[in-house]
Amino acid sequence: MRRREFIKLAGAAAAWPVAARAQQGERTRRIAVLMSADNPEARINHAAFVQSLKQLGWMDGQNLRIETRWADGTASLIRKYASDVLALTPDAVVVSGNDSMGALVQATRTVPIVFAQVADPVGSGFVKTMARPGGNATGFVQFDYSLSAKWPELLKQIAPNVTRAAVLRNANVPAGIGQFAIIEAVAPSLGLEVSAINELDADNIGSELTDFAVLPNGGLIVTASALSIAHLELIVALAAKYKLPAIYYRRYYVDRGGLISYGYDVLQLFRGAADYVDRILKGTKPADLPVQAPNKYDLVINLKTAKALGLTVPPALQARADEMIE
Repeated sequence: MRRREFIKLAGAAAAWPVAARAQQGERTRRIAVLMSADNPEARINHAAFVQSLKQLGWMDGQNLRIETRWADGTASLIRKYASDVLALTPDAVVVSGNDSMGALVQATRTVPIVFAQVADPVGSGFVKTMARPGGNATGFVQFDYSLSAKWPELLKQIAPNVTRAAVLRNANVPAGIGQFAIIEAVAPSLGLEVSAINELDADNIGSELTDFAVLPNGGLIVTASALSIAHLELIVALAAKYKLPAIYYRRYYVDRGGLISYGYDVLQLFRGAADYVDRILKGTKPADLPVQAPNKYDLVINLKTAKALGLTVPPALQARADEMIE
């Protein structure tokens, strides 16, 4: 064998372990995603998450595999999917919503979890504190409770004659209790008398709103909850039927005929979740990533609905709006 050929072969052989180590270091990572199929914007949120990962260098089907499960809000199905995604032995799990988050936390205390659109993770027992979550979970909350104070204020601005407001909330979760407490605290200063309607099912919501609408000068405040999303079409229809000026926490109610919404930029949460997944895949522990709240909120007004209710949107409120639907 010639000396030059021997050197070439020897050099190639020496490089084999290096190449093997490089391939091993570039193994495909696996992310499991558990999303709510009931959320009207769920697939848009999912797409924003995947796109943000791509911008960070993680390509689904190349160096990353994303396994997504869509739950319909049924408790038993959520638990099943939580078990399914963990059985995939993912490097991290991304989850949206309190119910799905609760099922995952019960199922694992070791697999890294990044949540988005979760309300009151401290009160729900998902993390220890916002600044130092501890454990295996961190992520992005829907809002700070102070946001709830804006809803009665904006309702009075767009419908000054409203003196009574029904507050639709889920009393079985900390977020439902917390949101109503804030609204109840600020209502007297606005000349509002508020009463809670506890979401149970469609029949309960229908009968409670029917009884509430018997007296004049009523309005509606719809707080953040999975149940209000599940009954979105019914709630908007009842508000229109009884001519109740209503404010909602997300714009998709306004897209479907609701009057006004003021809420967080949901895409911001899922872009943030992608950033946290990137950090976790690179070695950061969830316990070292603080839970974050949104810093951008959108005001959307449906002018057609305002006209149908006989309301004139004040110029100052129009100027403040991020979007007005004709």
